[in-house]
Amino acid sequence: MGLQEERQRRIVTTHVGSLPRPDALSEMMADGKMSGPVYEAAVRDAVNDIIRRQTDCGIDIVDDGEQSKPGFITYIDERLSGMAPRTDNPPQLDTREKRSFPEFYAHGHSGSRPPPRLCTGPVTYTGQAAVQRDIANLKTALNGKSVVDVFMPAVSPGQIFRYHVNRFYKTDDEFLLAIGEALREEYKTIIAAGFMLQIDDPHLAMHYMLEPNLSVEETRRWASHYVEILNHVLRDLPQDRIRHHTCYGINMGPRTHDLEFKHLINIVLNIRAGLYSFEAANPRHEHEWKLWEDVKLPAGKAILPGVITHCSVLVEHPELVSERIQKFAGVVGRENVIASADCGFASMPRAVVEVHPSIVWAKFQSLAEGARLASRALWG
Repeated sequence: MGLQEERQRRIVTTHVGSLPRPDALSEMMADGKMSGPVYEAAVRDAVNDIIRRQTDCGIDIVDDGEQSKPGFITYIDERLSGMAPRTDNPPQLDTREKRSFPEFYAHGHSGSRPPPRLCTGPVTYTGQAAVQRDIANLKTALNGKSVVDVFMPAVSPGQIFRYHVNRFYKTDDEFLLAIGEALREEYKTIIAAGFMLQIDDPHLAMHYMLEPNLSVEETRRWASHYVEILNHVLRDLPQDRIRHHTCYGINMGPRTHDLEFKHLINIVLNIRAGLYSFEAANPRHEHEWKLWEDVKLPAGKAILPGVITHCSVLVEHPELVSERIQKFAGVVGRENVIASADCGFASMPRAVVEVHPSIVWAKFQSLAEGARLASRALWG
């Protein structure tokens, strides 16, 4: 039974992408030892294990946990030409959060680090072999496993634009389009392999926080223009095989300057995708489910609201997960909700992961149980 059919009879579960890597693999990545037979074997083993863990927890739409990637952004460094590390020592970004909580952000944070790389030449895609290895590893790990569907994340053009300082192209739009055309090669390859493509696009929701001198209306104009370019990049790709994910990053901080989703929701729904993933389980955004009472979800589209969060090590009770799912189902229709997480749980191999792996699996089990409870309540 396929995804569309499953959605007609129960709440399907998924997550956002990045999952904890084995310690040995993380150490290899941190040490820059990302080649050779030992490393390749470690990645294969990690992908096999991560698929098993997802299915054991009851996750229906699975991915490779980005086990081969040293970061959901930084992995692309080896797949694009024209990029180079910065050699200067730029100051931290001046963000809205940093202005409000300078003591908390004094030692740097994911939300305040400056772009670490430069664009110094034409941007082209050179990652064909790498993405094919990821595809082969994932297909091998899926052998004998029963899943509803499979997705593979890929970074958005906007995220790479934010991560690099342009030193080559005449305009920002020219740079962004060049990135998008290069990334299109990865996007097409993932879809051609039979997987759903997830566009990882935190930049869209985070722009307001990262640009403290912009008003909400200026941010909305920027976002609308960005989505026009993103849609051009996604042109003629099958929308029903594309998931778009945006969020407010892995910041376990105050988060008082997250842009309210009411300012983005209509812009997000203009993106050429079939599924929309967004934060809805953390305390800054849980109330925003009410927005969908007044927003029309386009026909054929579905939402992937976060009903568990990466912003807390508390494991959500299945009854709470069920309640969150039912709220969304009540406003957009039960068949249009896929239960998900707010964000990834291990976006890079840090010395200390955002959420310990044992807690991640407990959260996934709660997600799956909550979806079962919601299905019983919604279908009887």
